Amino acid sequence: MANITAAMIKELREATEAGMLDCKKALNECDGDMEKAVVWLRERGIAKAAKKASAVAAEGLCSFEVKGNKAVLFELNSQTDFVAQNAKFTDLLKRVGEALVNSNATNDEEALKVMVGDKTLETVILEASGVIGEKISLRRVTVLNKTDDQIFGSYKHMGGKIVVVTLLNGNNETVAKDVAMHVAALNPRYVAKSDIPAEVIKSEEEIILATALNENKDSAKPKPEEVIRTRIVPGRLEKNLKEICLLSQEFVKNPDQTVEVYLSSNKCSVANFVRLEVGEGIEKVEADFAAEVKAQSEAFK
Repeated sequence: MANITAAMIKELREATEAGMLDCKKALNECDGDMEKAVVWLRERGIAKAAKKASAVAAEGLCSFEVKGNKAVLFELNSQTDFVAQNAKFTDLLKRVGEALVNSNATNDEEALKVMVGDKTLETVILEASGVIGEKISLRRVTVLNKTDDQIFGSYKHMGGKIVVVTLLNGNNETVAKDVAMHVAALNPRYVAKSDIPAEVIKSEEEIILATALNENKDSAKPKPEEVIRTRIVPGRLEKNLKEICLLSQEFVKNPDQTVEVYLSSNKCSVANFVRLEVGEGIEKVEADFAAEVKAQSEAFK
């Protein structure tokens, strides 16, 4: 049996908005596996969905650099948010962006080998880490390329806690920027339903079916299982899939229309988008402050 800590319960609660006791039970039932615990809660109707696929704890900033028909997005992590606001860190962020947009690097590994003067970018970052006094790391280097009849839209939230670059077919800067702001706010996972992998749809359908069957079991007037499978599940699945696709989301600046309608009315369409949020997918070891204080006090006895 896994050791279920208060930090684990807190993380699951923040991700699902379920109650503390439900979160603790879910973690116990799933032997501490966070992703399985989320599914366990969803199947019992206790949580609609996870807001976070995994712990989001690393500090730093995301950024982008655009030059001609090329846009580069990346994340530069630090250990504390305080350092991320330091002028030395923000200067490094700008330097990294300029180096990447002027290079042929398309991923993290290639990016670290980019030459900045007579040093690799990896060396530049390591030297900056020594000066700043914290470990700094580069990750999630992503490149978008456009044609002359396409346009980039970009948006940076809270100085780089979230950054978005959209790639639109068309030449409307306002629309491109509006869609970038929408992506930052509503965090779609795909452009359209046709982009969703079959395994993702299957997994979502299985969760919805289990949830519906559990609800039906406790209902005062249970429905035939065939009704659950052929009518209720397909309807809920369609609704859930629409919520994670950009084109079918309600447009953040005008909820009376979808993003697809907004784009169509302006004779534009979305070719692609990239959204980065600081710390996605990085787990951070939570320090137990009380335990540290206790350990230090006992050391001086």
